[in-house]
Amino acid sequence: MEGLATPSNREISADSVEGQETETLVTKKLTLLEGVAMIVGTNIGAGVLAIPYASRNSGFLPLFLWLIIIGIITTITMLYVAESSLRTKAHHQLSGLARKYVGKVGSWLIFISIFANTTGALIAYMAGSGRLMNVLFGIPNQLGSILFAIPAVGILYAGLKAIGKGEKYISITMVVLILVLSFSTIFNVNTKVEHLMEGRWSYMIPIIYLVVFSYSAQYIVPEIARGLAHRPKALPKAIMIGMACTFILLTTVALSVISLAGIEGVDEIATITWGKYLGTWAALIANFFALCAMLTSYWGLAGSYFTNIFDQFKLGSETHKLRRLTVLAVICVPPFILAYREMVSFGRALEFAGAVGGVILAILPIIMLKNSRKNGDIQPDWQCNRLITSMPVQGVIVALYTFAALYAVSDLLYNINLLPTPVEEMLVSLNVFIPK
Repeated sequence: MEGLATPSNREISADSVEGQETETLVTKKLTLLEGVAMIVGTNIGAGVLAIPYASRNSGFLPLFLWLIIIGIITTITMLYVAESSLRTKAHHQLSGLARKYVGKVGSWLIFISIFANTTGALIAYMAGSGRLMNVLFGIPNQLGSILFAIPAVGILYAGLKAIGKGEKYISITMVVLILVLSFSTIFNVNTKVEHLMEGRWSYMIPIIYLVVFSYSAQYIVPEIARGLAHRPKALPKAIMIGMACTFILLTTVALSVISLAGIEGVDEIATITWGKYLGTWAALIANFFALCAMLTSYWGLAGSYFTNIFDQFKLGSETHKLRRLTVLAVICVPPFILAYREMVSFGRALEFAGAVGGVILAILPIIMLKNSRKNGDIQPDWQCNRLITSMPVQGVIVALYTFAALYAVSDLLYNINLLPTPVEEMLVSLNVFIPK
């Protein structure tokens, strides 16, 4: 398989991993399709809903370029994490792998990144789901968020296997819905190819960090590795298939919405735009898709955060009911309160999430891979090839993620008027920032 190498080292037998348990994490089998669905479901969430609106100044073509570049780079970093997981006998989450191969500081940096990314995303999903439920059923936003939280938290409590099955069925449903909406868009009178040519390349920088956020499944690679421990060779396959499907879905949604409405006609939550232009039936389908996207991403990110808390704080078995309920409350209640009181907007929550995690996810997997090859417990039957682990490739990864993170932080400072005026004026004149 391109981009991969499979040396004939000793294999991890299914018997040795069946029912394997560490201090905290219990092995439960996933199928390849469930692993793919977890990646797609985690990625296809807030990003797919916000990207068309975020690219309203740059247009579709710069967005398409970033989707390709960031998609490839993110896939490579996920493969780094995959190899590190396969070289480790015990089941760890990302923070646990960082503790083993980078040290306590690296472990806490990863955990902080997971906290920031997940909290920002869950706030966005609570706020966005409330708005969508209001559009669909005319109920208050707050009640809509409560109704969304019931299946979101319920499946999360049920655990890895339930998440895998839920992701599988709902991801398939989302693909069908996207195909229906995209096919209808092609034949709509408002659809114009010229809309895809609109925009300015000079505004391509402001969308980079949201694209980085849209490929947010790095956190769940160890979780999928745990579920595929009986089939370690399936892990890289799940990653590459899942990321390819993510790219296709992200591109299809952006292409359909922008070609239909133009870059100035998209809503902040893009699927609402379908309803405006295609009719009531499309509004129902589009908003149901949006709820599905938020739900699957909620499961993926919150599920990873859940097991990272158990791993990082060494809370014992994740099957302990009281601890499980306590950790669920820590994860789910604060984002709900923030969204319920409408203290954080959908877009701002995504900016917060994208600003913190990028650079950490770029650098630490590189260090983890290097040290796991030196100090790992197992010689795996799969590893990354020389091309994707070369110094030039890793240099590009670090540079691009660092730039994205620095831009996101600068953009936040710009929007809350904390940048020095001369710097602000210069960056606005260069189209680095969109004028207020």
